[in-house]
Amino acid sequence: MTTTEAGACHGDATGGGTAEPGHHGPYGYSDQKDQHLKRLRRIEGQIRGLQRMVEEDVYCIDILTQVSASTKALQSFALQLLQEHLRHCVAAAAVKGGEEIDAKVAEASAAIARLLRT
Repeated sequence: MTTTEAGACHGDATGGGTAEPGHHGPYGYSDQKDQHLKRLRRIEGQIRGLQRMVEEDVYCIDILTQVSASTKALQSFALQLLQEHLRHCVAAAAVKGGEEIDAKVAEASAAIARLLRT
């Protein structure tokens, strides 16, 4: 199931402020969007650092250490985003109940499964 199939997450946990189909946000991460972008830019810098390390023929174990750090940074970001999704989108669906909560729980469960496979 894709996010389009499950429906977009709009409004607050009380179910208010729904948006028209195709409209983006506000999502659970919207309040911290600037912080998230800053974090992603830092991770992007780590990846560019990996490219430089390979270009400069750095010792393979040193590169693997940096790969591990980059992977952990992305995993940490993903967990933060998931937490915000649960607090905002899933909580809003729980207030509405019915099929919407079932769809959001299934969507979150699938996202968790994908994170665990990585």
